[in-house]
Amino acid sequence: MARNIKVEELFQTPIEKQRIELVERKGIGHPDSISDGLAEAVSRALCREYISKCGAVLHHNTDETQIVAGRSSPKFGGGEILQPIYILLVGRATKEFEGVELATESVALQAARRYLKNTLVNMDLERDVIMDCKLGTGSSDLRDVFKRDRVPMANDTSFGVGHAPFSELENLVYNTERQLLTDLKSRMPAIGEDMKVMGLRDGEDITLTICSGMIGRYIDDLDSYINMTQEMQTYVEELATRYTERNVKVCINTGDNLKTGSVFLTVTGTSAEMGDDGSVGRGNRCNGLITPNRPMSMEATSGKNPINHIGKIYNLLSTQMARDIVKQVPEVQDVYIRLLSQIGKPIDQPLVASAQIIPKEGTSFAKVKAEAEVVMDDWLSNVTKITEMVIKGELNTF
Repeated sequence: MARNIKVEELFQTPIEKQRIELVERKGIGHPDSISDGLAEAVSRALCREYISKCGAVLHHNTDETQIVAGRSSPKFGGGEILQPIYILLVGRATKEFEGVELATESVALQAARRYLKNTLVNMDLERDVIMDCKLGTGSSDLRDVFKRDRVPMANDTSFGVGHAPFSELENLVYNTERQLLTDLKSRMPAIGEDMKVMGLRDGEDITLTICSGMIGRYIDDLDSYINMTQEMQTYVEELATRYTERNVKVCINTGDNLKTGSVFLTVTGTSAEMGDDGSVGRGNRCNGLITPNRPMSMEATSGKNPINHIGKIYNLLSTQMARDIVKQVPEVQDVYIRLLSQIGKPIDQPLVASAQIIPKEGTSFAKVKAEAEVVMDDWLSNVTKITEMVIKGELNTF
């Protein structure tokens, strides 16, 4: 059966030549990212449990995780949590299958605690967090959807969006957060996981505004805090030269008031300890960024089941399609993928699979079109590969 693949030339200014570009990344310790991470960790743990006990992934969705901020009293050299952060794991899960009862809540809680332990290394899980789990029962009517002997049917009429390649600013924003929380944090443990990197490119000038929650126990006083943020600034300025030759200005914690000593200090490394709530889907898209210059889907990706939930599958799939087109068709300058499903139809037969391509100058679009169609058709022919990659933890969702 022929697929409805549409590849068209896009007559639009390429992203690198647009005057203003905005890119944001919320770090892994931002309350919204914590919600995403918990939801996805629980989903993957349930997938493994279902495969182990039942031989197949059963219906579930855990994409409604909520974080209610606590209260804290951060100080240089220490501080304490006055009111614990409240985390509610909520969604739907199959709890019984062919007479076998499944410990879904226990699996979910274990996965969530493990994720927090590995992500927020300065959080005391016994004192700083209250975790609750309220998973409703998945519909038994959906069991047939999850059988392995056929391509799953879409659970919704929805769409997924992806683009490639990353622009210089997108690469810079993404890797700034990643490098600060891996490379520099290994030498400067005071850097908290709650970080936001906001990038602005105005022509050839880039401004990175970085909001980073610092951890009080590793900082002696205000002078030490100032020295550390200056070291972060220098580090990012040097890092930027790997990704761009444009002028880059780096601003760290612009909300600080050094005269009064009011600075972004935390106890655990996340603002969820004091005033900032979190929800799944309010942060990074599945490519790890928030990109208002690009087409985006508002659908949350984390926590949705990887079998037939279009909100997850088509967003991940469109991103992989776009990246492979750029990799295999070097004449492509920018590509935007949009996949639209119809509820109840096979996920390998979208209502439309659209690619909008800006080719490089002097390129034959007919050649680009034919090669892009091959990449898209190949991914749709092997659409369940996305499911396998998700379960194995090979794809990020935020």
